[in-house]
This record gives sequence, structure tokens and C-alpha cells, in this order.
Amino acid sequence: MSSRTPTLQGPEASSEKPAKGAAFWFTFMAVIMSILLSALDLTAVGTALPTITSDLNGGDDFSWVGAAYSLSSTAFLPLSGSLADIFGRRPVMLGSILFFALGSALAGAAQNMNMLIAARTVQGLGGGGILNLSEIITGNFIVIAGATLAIVGLTFGGIRFPWSSAQVLAPLIIGLALIGLFIWYEAKIPAEPSIPWEVLSNRTSVGGYIGTLIHGLVSIAVVYYLPIYFQAALGKSPIISGVDILPTAMFISAGALVAGATTQILNKYRPQNALGWVFILVGFGILSLLKADSSMGQWVGYQIIVAAGFGLLYPATVFPVLAPLPVERNATALAFFAFVRSFAQTFGITISSTILQNELKRKLPVGFASLFPSGVEIAFAAIPVIKTLEEPLRSEVRVAFAESMSVVWKTMIGIAGVGLLSLLLLKEVPMNMETDKTYGLHDKGAASIPDEEKAASATNVDITAVESS
Repeated sequence: MSSRTPTLQGPEASSEKPAKGAAFWFTFMAVIMSILLSALDLTAVGTALPTITSDLNGGDDFSWVGAAYSLSSTAFLPLSGSLADIFGRRPVMLGSILFFALGSALAGAAQNMNMLIAARTVQGLGGGGILNLSEIITGNFIVIAGATLAIVGLTFGGIRFPWSSAQVLAPLIIGLALIGLFIWYEAKIPAEPSIPWEVLSNRTSVGGYIGTLIHGLVSIAVVYYLPIYFQAALGKSPIISGVDILPTAMFISAGALVAGATTQILNKYRPQNALGWVFILVGFGILSLLKADSSMGQWVGYQIIVAAGFGLLYPATVFPVLAPLPVERNATALAFFAFVRSFAQTFGITISSTILQNELKRKLPVGFASLFPSGVEIAFAAIPVIKTLEEPLRSEVRVAFAESMSVVWKTMIGIAGVGLLSLLLLKEVPMNMETDKTYGLHDKGAASIPDEEKAASATNVDITAVESS
């Protein structure tokens, strides 16, 4: 957001509490529905991916279905924040929804894996814009209030070649070099960088971003790979596995609501972050105990623990990010927040798939593993075949899947430990109780903004944001 954006100070900012009109609630509901679209896509694809991969004969390209979406959405996140400042929130949000709808239609009509991956790339551009603009719009017209962020929280290819191969090392090295070049450019050249360094100028915000990074990485592993356990180890159908993962969705929502509400009541965010990481560590620990013959009580109960931790952290990590920053930096801070989470999800998918692939190669019966050519993702290629196997081979394969998934969850324990350590950076900073009136629909506080500042910001005013609460 431009540095000239006015910030209300003094009595007007603290005492004026205009009533929320119909425009507020219609705008807010539109944001929630947009997030719901993106959330449904995230959870549905992971469940249906084994069947999709089998139908389109894409066992060697499966990881790109998730990675294409994550990479394109991550790449578009910083740009969407800048475009929103230039053209306004509404046109960028509507454009993002259009891209998401177009990508969804193309994905549904895909006849092969290449078409599906291309469609997912288009869909990811829209999904990234929806995620970022939803948070920016909400941040523009709502105080950093826990209950509101809780409602928002309620809606919610590194394996084909060896790691030492040129196909992996070359893009990895080039990518890291380009990231370094981008950081140097952003720090030295533009007067208004895409992500102002001010958002990383204090340890509390940095701690919040680290927590967001780790949270995104470990949470996507459950969303994408718990359905694999249900279908491969327990022999569930894609539809039933979608039902079986409902405890995750339900308790993520419940955890988000609890975190948001308690943050508003207590005006503190460190306890919610701490509790979230404890639940996640314990949850991954007990998920690693799941076997091919685990009972419903076990896999439902274990899901609840880890999902509650995910839910607590969905809104909880944003508070330490925003609390130390001036309100005019909310948009850029939230853009970087969304970028970090999306970037982490890309790596979470890749790390989990790589671990699972390597473990299955070691644990599956040799005769069964040899059925799948080198480069084929065994998990997704094998699932449709398991039900056709004779005993005792079928049981041996299911046990191998359960044991391999256990290694994935154990790895996530270690990664989540880094998230727990991020608490050491967090300080309880009093949360900003101001809103940015520039983007109000009916700016009743306009009298408190100097005329020259109102004129300077007039080109940025649109009707996607609403007056303060």
C-alpha cells in the first residue's frame, strides 16, 4: 500500500464505532465465499488425485498437479498485492475469481495430464489472487479482531529424477540464484519494493512469518497425504476417504474459531501459537502410530488432535505479523504472509511425496514394486491396483503403505519443532485498534483526514472494502 495512505490517530480512531451496514456484510460474505472456493479445491484434489492419475495415465507426473497450482499461486501473490494498490481491490479480486473459474473448467475437461497441469496452473493464478485479496480486503476494513479472522479461518516434482541429477540440481541452483538476485534488486533498486523491508523489521513479525512457513508446510502434508493412507492402507474408496477426512476439516474450523475468539478476549496471541504447536507435535506423533489395521477410533481421534493445532495456527500466526507494524503496512504484510504460506505448501507437497516414494521403494514387496517403471509415483499408480491383488500380497502392500506414511509423519514432527522454536521470537505487542479509512464504502471518518491526503488517495478508493468496525 502506498506510504501516503492516511492512518487515523487520536480520539477519532478510538472512540468512533459506526454501525456495520448491509454493504459491510455483503462484502464480507463475498470474501468468505471466495475463500470457500479455494478451500474446496485444496481438499478435494488431494482426495481424488489417485483416481484422476489412474484415469489419465499420469503416474509419473502426478506431483505436478499439486505443484503447478502451488507454484503459480505463489508466483502471483506479490504481484496481486501491487496490482490491488494500483487498480483497486475489486477488479483484481474479480479477475482472480475469473482465472480460478476458467482453470477449474479446463481442469474438469482435461483429457490428459499435460492439459490438467496447465489448467491447474491457470487455476493457481486465480487461487493465489483470491487468497491474497481476501486477506487484504479484510485487513482494510476490519480491526485486527480475533473473531472476524476466525470466521475467515473457518472456510478453510522433486521425485521423478534423483536428487543428484542435473534435472534436479540445475533448476534448484538457478532458482536459488534468481531468488538471491530478486532480494538484492528489491533491496537496492525500486523506491517502492513489492515487499517493503519494514514488514521484516522486528523479531515478532519475523517469528510470525517463520511460524506461517512451517504451518503451511506441515498442514498441506495432512491434507494431501492422509487420504493416501485411507485409500492405500485401509482400502477405502475416494468418496469414503473424503468422508473420513472430515474430522480434519471440522476441527481446523473449530481451532480457528477458538484462536480468534480468545485472542480478541485476552488481547494476547502467544498462548494460542504455543498451544497450536503442541497439538501439532503431539498429533503427528500419534499419526505415526497408525497401521494398516488401525481402528476408526484411532484414525479419527488422531486427526482431531493435529487438526486442532492447524486450526489454532491459521489465524494465530497473523497476529504477531501485523501487531508491531503500522496499519498502512497491513496490505503488504498480508501479501507477504500469503506468499510465505503458499510457498511453504509447495515444498510440503514435494517433501512428503519424496519421502513416501523412497520409503515405498524400500518397503513394498520387490515383485510388486517392479511393476512400476522408474519415475512413476508409486503411491498414486499403485492405489487402483491394490484391490485387485490376492492375499497375502494385498496385506503386505497395505502394511508397507502404512509404515511409509509413518515416516512422513515422523519427518513432520521434526519440521514442526522448528515452528515451536519460532515462539522464542514472539513478543506480546499491543494490537493495533485502528483501521484504514481510505478503503471505506461510506467514509464517516473522512473529516479527520486532511483534504490533500484524501485527494492523493482518491484514485485508490473502491467499493470492495468497508468502514471500520
